[in-house]
Amino acid sequence: MKKIYMITGYTDMRKSIEGLMGLIKDVYDLDPYANAAFFFCGRRADRIKVLHFEPDGMTLLYHRLDEGRYHWPRNKSEALELSRQQLRWLLEGLEVEQKCSISKASRRDF
Repeated sequence: MKKIYMITGYTDMRKSIEGLMGLIKDVYDLDPYANAAFFFCGRRADRIKVLHFEPDGMTLLYHRLDEGRYHWPRNKSEALELSRQQLRWLLEGLEVEQKCSISKASRRDF
């Protein structure tokens, strides 16, 4: 999979493969058949759905947490492209936008 998209905001988790494909295509103007994974989260933020196209068909994964919640951006609905590191943070229960603990160095003349 080349790209990872997080669909921010709230998603109706009752949607099936066809409903999620419709969101990807009609609302976000992306290709659901691309080599990408699309992550969706509902209001409770304790479960996610992942939609991914494979050569033999569409795959829908569903994951529910027993405890805790995902840190899912809710301010607006958009398709946010994530890096693999950001996906790892998300799945580990962290924010996808981490604050940097070390400030960037400025150029110095020697």
